[in-house]
Amino acid sequence: MDYQAEKTLLEHKTILVTGAGDGIGRQAALTYAAHGATVILLGKTVAKLEAVYDEIEALGAPTPAIIPLDMKGATVANYKDMADTIDTQFGKLDGLLNNAGQLGVLGPFHQIDEKSYDEVMQVNVKAQLFMTSALLPVLKKADKASIIFTSSSVGVKGRAYWAEYAISKFATEGMMQTLADEFENTSIRANCINPGATRTGMRAKAFPGENANTLVTAEDIMPLYLYLMGNDSVAETGKTFKAQPNR
Repeated sequence: MDYQAEKTLLEHKTILVTGAGDGIGRQAALTYAAHGATVILLGKTVAKLEAVYDEIEALGAPTPAIIPLDMKGATVANYKDMADTIDTQFGKLDGLLNNAGQLGVLGPFHQIDEKSYDEVMQVNVKAQLFMTSALLPVLKKADKASIIFTSSSVGVKGRAYWAEYAISKFATEGMMQTLADEFENTSIRANCINPGATRTGMRAKAFPGENANTLVTAEDIMPLYLYLMGNDSVAETGKTFKAQPNR
């Protein structure tokens, strides 16, 4: 995407990024902060979140916040408590990037492991559903709020041996579309981003023999993440955007 964001695009906005410790989540947090946002960093590894916090501080950007939370074990009550804390500290939430995800095990359909499947659906679907639900009251307090889910090409067309992940991403697409339809003509919009093949740890796990140098970096795909989080995209809802439409 050729979109060029104004440096002040996200000034006075508070944005929560899940999976903010590394990969696309880390880069999105840094990019949002560099464009003026107060970023709330959510992840399961405190040391990684603290490193991103320090990077944001070094940018001279607004002071971020940290929420250590493992979505594999978090409860609905945890998400409601988190929403209350955000409401108390910030008064509103302008954006939510549902970026955290779990790949699961790639393999034949008849060998799907129940524990692995449950963990993928917990992190990729159930946690995101109940977190987003809990955050809706504080998202409604923003003038214009954007919810971004993370999709995949296998969430549009299934692929052999990818059942766990693909099923979770089809569910993600459905969740986004349902939410967008429910909040049509309101101040809340919801869309999906399909990042495409990107140089991340999850990609390396899925394709261990691939030359990572042939892939774009997380930084390369940030224009779309900025566009959908800023006010230039207020008319966009219920859609899936490809970060790499030509690949």
